[in-house]
Amino acid sequence: MREPSPIRLVVFPGGFNWPIWVAQAKGLFAANDVAVHVTATPGSVFQLTGLIEGRFDIAITLIDNVVAYREGQGEVPISGPDLFAFMAADTRVYPALVTLPEIRRYDDLRGRTLSVDALATGYALVLRAMLERGGLQSGDYTLDSIGGAQQRYEALGQRRHAGCLLNSPFERLLQARGFNILDTAIAVLGDYQGQVAAARRSWAGEHRAAVVGFTRAFLAAVDWLYDAANRREAFDIFVANAASADTAAASTAYGILFDAQHGFPRDGAIDAQALAKVIELRARYGMPPRTLGAPSSYLDGSYLDEAGRVR
Repeated sequence: MREPSPIRLVVFPGGFNWPIWVAQAKGLFAANDVAVHVTATPGSVFQLTGLIEGRFDIAITLIDNVVAYREGQGEVPISGPDLFAFMAADTRVYPALVTLPEIRRYDDLRGRTLSVDALATGYALVLRAMLERGGLQSGDYTLDSIGGAQQRYEALGQRRHAGCLLNSPFERLLQARGFNILDTAIAVLGDYQGQVAAARRSWAGEHRAAVVGFTRAFLAAVDWLYDAANRREAFDIFVANAASADTAAASTAYGILFDAQHGFPRDGAIDAQALAKVIELRARYGMPPRTLGAPSSYLDGSYLDEAGRVR
């Protein structure tokens, strides 16, 4: 019997890891000859430095992090010139600017503090563009780096900040508690590529079968989740893995993450046009200034193609 290939995976906590939980619970990783050990990251710095330094093999992260650390524009002075993305790993629903209930306009954010994961990467650039579009300049507000979506969700729920960007299902959970969705990134920016599965080219090239197996298992989990016959078991898996979640929270998350039009892409394809928007924002706000590559330079679709051929 073939020994499964070990993969050290690092992810942000949250319900968007549902396909990972399903692949574990249903034996989909094992069926594709990989053994996946998952680490939850407190933020992008821990995640990206760990990936670059070889403590992790694959990260599910914002593709802006891949571009930033490829180009030496990351939150910390470390670069990963061989980082690349091989699969989309989130929904087509884009982050929302969630604010305290009393904040109803951009102008209400003047003099207030908003939270981000890191100041130089990820949704921080999206937030800056949205605030600028709303009439606020950098001196009109403060950004506080506190960590990933789970940390921002908890901090806003405790009213420690005035607002933050949150992806699904966090924004709907806060909205149900009376918090305000002030705006959405897609309304301001159009398509913007979010989370992807990323790795180092050097590691992936030496472990091609493992990357393909991981990709195939992830896509099989997404297919399984879209099947209505699996809904009850899917909710049980969510409740078992998501902190303090119940069936109602699972139902809310499912309605967002697996919406037929806007949910997880079944084919795992990264949207090159949406990635171009990521690159455009990074060229505008990233420091130090860099001439960035074309979308294709940060991708390798061959792993996804190979996984698709044998599904």
